[in-house]
Amino acid sequence: MNSIAYYPGCGVADQARSMEHTARAVLQALDWEMQELPRWNCCGTVYSLASDDLMRHIGPVRVLTHVQELKLDRLLTLCSMCYSTLRRSERFLNEDRERLERVNAFLDDEPDYRGGVRAVHLLELLRDDIGYSALETRVTRPLEGLKVAPYYGCTLTRPRSVALDDPEHPSVLEDILEVLGAEPVPTAQRVECCGSYMTASDPSVVRRRVTAISEAAAAGGADLMITSCPLCQYNLDARLAEAARTGAPRLPSVYFTQLMALALGLDPALDEQVIDPRPVLAARGLAVEVEA
Repeated sequence: MNSIAYYPGCGVADQARSMEHTARAVLQALDWEMQELPRWNCCGTVYSLASDDLMRHIGPVRVLTHVQELKLDRLLTLCSMCYSTLRRSERFLNEDRERLERVNAFLDDEPDYRGGVRAVHLLELLRDDIGYSALETRVTRPLEGLKVAPYYGCTLTRPRSVALDDPEHPSVLEDILEVLGAEPVPTAQRVECCGSYMTASDPSVVRRRVTAISEAAAAGGADLMITSCPLCQYNLDARLAEAARTGAPRLPSVYFTQLMALALGLDPALDEQVIDPRPVLAARGLAVEVEA
């Protein structure tokens, strides 16, 4: 059994438990274990754009230090935003030893971070370590007939310096969908912002954004959408349900790990979404129990 250090982050530990549940189950089926850090804190969520704002890197560095204490050099994330924040902070400090020394000076209750720990997203692990062929051999319930629109959002592919795929034309989600037997429905909106934290300050902006995203997916014939970000999922689900009252397509969205679990014959944990994806799956011959 292979093992990798795992960072849940606040969103996954709280509102995206279905993603963590299905990720663990899928990786276990692929002979990988997620070893949760014994201590972890918020990564800071939003990466600071100010070059002299070193205090905003304390959170990410503290997380990376805990990985270093385990004598490991990689840290698995599921959340797109955590991935981006950790990867960008790691890169920012590795580029300048003086910055790293100053951050270490603030961490007087922690061992010095020496650098070299790399945050990796689950999509990278699947593509680069496990491999699509290994995933394909575990598929017991191909998602044939299911049309799925991948949604990458902002942070998986931008900025280019930390992108896990091509910023404008990513393919990793499409590749995984094909392995699972589903039909990818790529759209121009798949790398556009969902509205992000405007969901708190001005939900109307988010409703317009998710309407555009869902309309593009529906126009391509998609049955549902997939993502890997708890905030994107909230906007594509709860905010889209609100927008659907005034005409937006009521298109379900799930985490990509949930579809993987379904294809591998595991529990897809599909009972948290506001827009229930189970009727759509049942219509495609992929029936999942739906409560009356």
